[in-house]
Amino acid sequence: MTAVVGHNRTRELLRNAVERELSEIFAAQTAAAEAYGSEFSHLWGLAAEHVLGGKLVRPVLMVEIFDALVSESAPEASIERDSIIRIAAAIELLHYSFLLHDDVIDGDLVRRGRRNLIGALLDDGSARGECDQRGALHWARTGGILMGDLLLAATHQIFARVDLPHAVRIQMLDLLEHTITESIAGEQLDVGLSDGLIAPDLSTVLTMSAHKTATYTFELPMRAAAILAQAPQHLERSLTAAGYHLGLAFQLQDDLISTFGDPELHGKDPYSDLREGKQTAIISYARMTSAWPTVESEFGNPELTEKMGARLRALLTECGAEKFVRGLVEEQTTALYEVLAGAGSAHSIVPGARRVLLALAAELEERRS
Repeated sequence: MTAVVGHNRTRELLRNAVERELSEIFAAQTAAAEAYGSEFSHLWGLAAEHVLGGKLVRPVLMVEIFDALVSESAPEASIERDSIIRIAAAIELLHYSFLLHDDVIDGDLVRRGRRNLIGALLDDGSARGECDQRGALHWARTGGILMGDLLLAATHQIFARVDLPHAVRIQMLDLLEHTITESIAGEQLDVGLSDGLIAPDLSTVLTMSAHKTATYTFELPMRAAAILAQAPQHLERSLTAAGYHLGLAFQLQDDLISTFGDPELHGKDPYSDLREGKQTAIISYARMTSAWPTVESEFGNPELTEKMGARLRALLTECGAEKFVRGLVEEQTTALYEVLAGAGSAHSIVPGARRVLLALAAELEERRS
């Protein structure tokens, strides 16, 4: 019990450190934006409101893994703590830039039960009454795209300018480029699947999920930690494998929560994935069952009512799609445990990092939102 309390306290301290760094970044950007007018500085202010106070899963994971590696693998050279925290904060900026672009692509105005940045901008425009609803929506979506672009640029600037040894900086920039490329490729694949331009077979859906979520949510922070700690390459490869399995399990579970979870807990429209025609592993399995013709008749219907959505959800459970995807989550979790169980092997993950990942896996199994 004492160990759990101590770990939670350490994690809270890390969150606070990253939050302070993010606050400083947004304060500086908002002040600089004032030179371009109140609307531009307001955009930065809104972004700060939506980023600050978040869970900070990715940056905290990076610092936790870094600390574990440094304490147990004796790096060749140390890097200042301020630089580590700044990189961690940049990873959160990257995360939010992806969310903004994703919200524009999906046409979403709400995230986790409250108006997202685009929704807030829409409310601002509508309240002024200076343009019609169409103009206000265009203004809001434009703000989402532009802020996403600005945060991508800010992330790159931090990676490029933070005080790191030259070789480490190049590795970090290469990792950033790989992460952005793979995540965007995953997003394009997601849209192609949803719009019917790409065949929605299970292997393609799983590839999309891995690129869109696993790469930047888990692989990026863990690989960044390994590079910053100047850990052996075999350790970085093991962490990459662990991140892949953890990330894919996370995304598959997210799909389950979005379709079958309690909206009071996850804060999303309970039928948004079904209404949007989102091609998930759930739907890939349903396509192979006798229930598909009935599911297909309403799947992707923008006018899907609550009653119709409840019926679709029931059909997806009855045909075995829910059980099948829960089995996929279990498979990925088992694969993660196999990677972590390699203690004593030439490619084993150091005990401290293994404890962090085991704690994350436990949280994943208990996750409801």
